[in-house]
Amino acid sequence: MKSIALATPATSFYERKVKAIIERTGIIVNGTNTFDIVVNNPHFYQRVLANGSLGLGDSYVDGWWDCTRIDEFFTKLLESGVEQKAKLDWSTRLAGLEAKVLNFQNIREAARNASFHYNLGNELFTQMLDKRLTYTCAYWKSATTLDDAQEAKLELTCKKLHLQPGMHVLDIGCGWGSFAKYAAEKYQVKVTGINVSTEQLALGRKLCKGLPIELIQTDYRKVNKQFDRIVSLGMFEHVGLKNYRTYFELINRCLKPDGLSLLHTIGANFSAIHSDPWISKYIFPNCLIPSLKQISQALENLMVIEDVHNFGPDYDKTLMAWHKNFVTNWPKLKDKYDERFYRMWTYYLLCCAGSFRARYTQLWQLVLSKGNQSVYESIR
Repeated sequence: MKSIALATPATSFYERKVKAIIERTGIIVNGTNTFDIVVNNPHFYQRVLANGSLGLGDSYVDGWWDCTRIDEFFTKLLESGVEQKAKLDWSTRLAGLEAKVLNFQNIREAARNASFHYNLGNELFTQMLDKRLTYTCAYWKSATTLDDAQEAKLELTCKKLHLQPGMHVLDIGCGWGSFAKYAAEKYQVKVTGINVSTEQLALGRKLCKGLPIELIQTDYRKVNKQFDRIVSLGMFEHVGLKNYRTYFELINRCLKPDGLSLLHTIGANFSAIHSDPWISKYIFPNCLIPSLKQISQALENLMVIEDVHNFGPDYDKTLMAWHKNFVTNWPKLKDKYDERFYRMWTYYLLCCAGSFRARYTQLWQLVLSKGNQSVYESIR
């Protein structure tokens, strides 16, 4: 981005304002701690004041500032509550207004939004994720490696659903089929996975070949068949606030009377109507992190919440493991992706890790039923 020449008094004013906000958190501008930031371009200050989190992320990608440990920087920033004290910029206010009026996750837009991220290329994800290509939070309770932690999450999910041989499971937003493959192999169930990403489905079908698994390119709103179990791992963040009720109506309609459904989603401590501007622009267009209030309101008189499990801190470990893989395997990727993409992806993974470490965001697994007379048995 081309820099705009600013008068010295104006520059010093912006610098004083930003430093006053940042240093209140214990972070020092041009300090020596691993969480301190080093400013490379004096126009950074005006950009952050003008555009908030979007300006902060954009200026990092442009090389206007650096930090040894971005994850630590965001942990301190979010633990301080500074984002709640800062006045919303005009673009954030506009995003909130649009979210109230428009449905950014209608069927056409949902496919476009997914392709923006998940069609970046399977090679990127094969170099970053575990061997099963599981692009959701792992479960680290008894695991020490990413591969083991992801298998533990898949096993935990299967146990919560009380899978039995011969059951038919619907996997909404099936990714590359990691859950479908695990469940079919370990629990002898049939799985129908739905997704809107062409690249994920192409590889997923190869990985699941020979198993009782069907991966279909379609939107969840088009499903009308009934299933014994319904699972969704890391897809609900893409549903959109205006579609929450529609989503749970689909679960209610397609789940057999004695069935169970598991919802695995990132969660927010407060109810928002729009996502972080930077994440929405560059990583997950028009995504939204739901609160428990928003989820529970959307499923009122439709489903019974049988179990809620929060293992948000495990996403910090998962993201740090993904970042380590990304950095380690960058030499295999750099011919396809440029240095700007490297900074963008580093910022994305590490700022999210800091968010979970600060307990600003959570990871929930909810088990849902139709409230039949049988009592749900928790495995925890």
